[in-house]
Amino acid sequence: MQGSSEGGALFSVVWGVLATGFGVIVAADIRGAAARLLTFSQRSVLFGAPRRTLVRPGFVRAVAAVFALIGPVVFVTGVRELARGDGAFGAGFPPVPLPIAGVMALSTAVAFWQLWRREGVLRQEWDRGTVVARSAAGVLTASLAGFAAAVVLGGPVFAMGAWLVGGLAGLVLLLGGSRTAPPGRSGGDGR
Repeated sequence: MQGSSEGGALFSVVWGVLATGFGVIVAADIRGAAARLLTFSQRSVLFGAPRRTLVRPGFVRAVAAVFALIGPVVFVTGVRELARGDGAFGAGFPPVPLPIAGVMALSTAVAFWQLWRREGVLRQEWDRGTVVARSAAGVLTASLAGFAAAVVLGGPVFAMGAWLVGGLAGLVLLLGGSRTAPPGRSGGDGR
């Protein structure tokens, strides 16, 4: 892609990897990933109670199939740009003004609260008690903080690395099994 911005190739590689993994896992409904994704999204409603959703796992699987098809194309495009050296590792992001850095810090704090509150996605996964779930929740939390810090400090390679690691941890949580309640119910044991 001629005229891509600095870091665009690295972004394409990371996006391609995560979109492909997400698409294949959810479209193939590995370990009930489509229903689990709906459950995660319902637990993530900001400042709201769980709502009944009109979306069914079949629709989620169809959308994920699009990601599974587009992801490899974007990945290969990014790898080709990296091989040609098309601005993959630029000098960094432009400086972030202090008010925007403050908004990013506040947004990250709200995200942490939302993810770790009693009904939050990461708290529920942590409470399951498995080593894999707790590790993935911790890695996802650290990568969110690392991503925000890298953007503010101007480190595109570190930001993309944090995004990749966090996305992979999220995929691990998505594959965590079918012990969550189906959409429309609360609780983690399906009762």
